Amino acid sequence: MTVELLVNVTPQETRVAMVENGMLQEVFIERTRRRGLVGNIYKGVVSRVLPGMQAAFVDIGLAKAAFLHASDIAVAVDEENMEQTGSGDSITRLLREGQKILVQVIKDPLGTKGARLTTHITIPSRYLVFMPEVRNVGVSQRIEDEAERQRLREFVIAARADDDRGGFILRTAAEGASEEAIASDLRFLQRLWTSIQERIEPAGAGDVVHEDLPLVLRVLRDISDADVEKLRIDSKETFQRVDNFVSQFTPELAGKLEYYPGERPIFDLYSIDDEIQKALDRKVQLKSGGHLVIDQTEAMTTIDVNTGAYVGHRNLEETIFKTNLEAAQAIVRHLRLRNLGGIIIVDFIDMQTEEHKRQVIRALEKHIERDHANCHISEISNLGLVQMTRKRTRESLEHVLCETCPTCDGRASVKTAETVCYEIFREILREARQFDAEQLLVLAPQEVVDLLLDEESTSLAELEAFIGKPIKFQVEALYTQEQFDVVLL
Repeated sequence: MTVELLVNVTPQETRVAMVENGMLQEVFIERTRRRGLVGNIYKGVVSRVLPGMQAAFVDIGLAKAAFLHASDIAVAVDEENMEQTGSGDSITRLLREGQKILVQVIKDPLGTKGARLTTHITIPSRYLVFMPEVRNVGVSQRIEDEAERQRLREFVIAARADDDRGGFILRTAAEGASEEAIASDLRFLQRLWTSIQERIEPAGAGDVVHEDLPLVLRVLRDISDADVEKLRIDSKETFQRVDNFVSQFTPELAGKLEYYPGERPIFDLYSIDDEIQKALDRKVQLKSGGHLVIDQTEAMTTIDVNTGAYVGHRNLEETIFKTNLEAAQAIVRHLRLRNLGGIIIVDFIDMQTEEHKRQVIRALEKHIERDHANCHISEISNLGLVQMTRKRTRESLEHVLCETCPTCDGRASVKTAETVCYEIFREILREARQFDAEQLLVLAPQEVVDLLLDEESTSLAELEAFIGKPIKFQVEALYTQEQFDVVLL
């Protein structure tokens, strides 16, 4: 598996595309006016405590107050009694309104929800994650070699002997890393935490104490470089900044960094914009002729698998099995590409053979190993559904690029012209009974007026005779299909 990163930079936004074996797998978008907040540390002030929810709202200077649950509170200090309290206590013992508190964003604002906060501060670097509130040293579960785990743990414990403030987690990227590189990371994090502490006291309520790296540098810090074959950047300024970062933190990527000066847009190299457009559609075509239908709601995401035009070559069970196998790969790709999170329900085509069911689940698990987000997959339920969860920390691709449809108000459907015609008839009757007017004027879109004057002309004539007043029509090109007005003249 080879990975190529394409970075497109404009004054308005930065986009990073992760291409695996020539196919777009993930896309990250950060807009200048709306940068992501995850990882930022703020000096917040508690604006409201909610005992019934065991949570509090914290003002960190954003339009919406951020949410802090009791389980996300590491340690708080009761200043009146000078007691240290832990997160197992009631929220009313941990926090009070007006209290200033150091918090970190763990989830960006999503839809109508504010940002999600924690007081468990973590500061990541290339190989380590620093945790100032704890003292232990942990190792990523993805590092499976026990000897390597022991080597890394013992080295970090020894390296921090002179300064045992805080604890560390060794990230997956630390596997096989030199002791010099890890020691450099450790010292960097300790210095960074010292500088953050110096900014806490003078900071005002809602001030940013520490801001995470910009998008391109975050991606470089967080991905494993083992498979990265090339990193192309179309901005000279960003290229120089990344070059400095790489030489300091990821020197193994130095030979893979490339400035792209071509006249052809960098995303056109792999038709990235076309793939992004497809990722906004409900329907995903499979190569076999089958398709997926992906519906994203506030509560969950549902994915329906259909055979579509695929008829197979042997029997029905084999056709269903092959469609489901192909769908498993496509589902994982679109979870990453669309950045879908939370609860995900997959309705595979019903399979009769238990072995086929096991193979489909195993295929789903195998493909999802490449996903950087934390995922959990259940077995196929009695209803033939697969329940999944995928950690969500930032907005989905649809939420970043789209907004609620003003015509259907997010329903994904609009009333038919026929339905609107009958609503107009009822409104005319209502107006004619309540008010005295010589005639009525109906303002409506072209489709509705055409239907009224053609197929519904008989009903219209009967209505005019019933109310004893003429009805005129005027086409409004800017009206949506559901919009109309009845005006008394």
